[in-house]
Amino acid sequence: MNLKFEKKLPSPQEVRESIPLSKEASEIRATKIKALNDVFESKSDKFVLIIGPCSADNEDSVCEYIGRLAKVQEKVKDKIIIVPRIYTNKPRTTGEGYKGMMSQPDPSKAPDLSEGITAIRNLHIRALTDFHMPAADEMLYPENHAYLSDVLGYVAVGARSVENQQHRLTASGVDIPVGMKNPTCGDISVMLNSIKAAQLSHEFIYNNWEVKSEGNPLAHAILRGAVDSDGRSIPNYHYENLVQLANNYQEMELNNPAIIVDCNHANSMKKHMEQPRIAREVLMSRKYNSVLKDMVKGLMIESYIESGRQEIGENVFGKSITDPCIGWEDSEKLIYFIAENL
Repeated sequence: MNLKFEKKLPSPQEVRESIPLSKEASEIRATKIKALNDVFESKSDKFVLIIGPCSADNEDSVCEYIGRLAKVQEKVKDKIIIVPRIYTNKPRTTGEGYKGMMSQPDPSKAPDLSEGITAIRNLHIRALTDFHMPAADEMLYPENHAYLSDVLGYVAVGARSVENQQHRLTASGVDIPVGMKNPTCGDISVMLNSIKAAQLSHEFIYNNWEVKSEGNPLAHAILRGAVDSDGRSIPNYHYENLVQLANNYQEMELNNPAIIVDCNHANSMKKHMEQPRIAREVLMSRKYNSVLKDMVKGLMIESYIESGRQEIGENVFGKSITDPCIGWEDSEKLIYFIAENL
């Protein structure tokens, strides 16, 4: 094996013990997750909005952003459950570039995984403790989920990971809602099979343990658009796409059928300012079709304090260093629009 073993990292249990979640924060999380679960179990008609930076690159700016979200959440709490995006791992197509806070707690410096583990746990706990908002993170590396399993409110499995067996098996053992994205090729059957796999019970190896999962009945679909063989984006948020997925859901008889629409990525053709328009179209589709009103449970928006993106080293506070995001002013307006048009 051509690997150089640098140093042994602390186990998830050791990290949770050294950076514990308080009893009060744990109780807040349980209450918030119950409300979120009720949406995906169709016991509540509230709408879920998973919103925040493309990647969490800086604790202070991310928390400044979440603090703003918390104030808006209080104003729309009767209609919307806001789940802040704190994406601490960033998938890279070729493996090059910034890989997220987990790998690089300081984007301007070399990777440091031990510091990264501490940084991402502290950030998630701060969001929960200071703002009472359990956050969403992407399960890019299934084994790393255990470092945050007691603090998260929502998990996403990305387009590049959704076909991976270990992601599917791990999702089956997660006790909060897990969104499975359609793969970049756009094959909806792959996404639906991943949801079915996540909803079933499995026995497998996880972090050097033989484990058995109970299945996750809250695993569901995230539509993020597709990319064809020539690199062109193919959106899949339109009315016809939503109706077809609703029909597919009914044919497969999956538990708790639910759809989240990702308004960025291939759906927006990576034109971040298209996100508000896409959100408006999805809301219109829900109003037109009662099945979609029940099944389309929410949206995913990439948003930060400042609009657009910057290169690492430009040091603009609250501006994405990965994919471009809509800025705070547009984000706030969009949240209020959504609340008024559900």
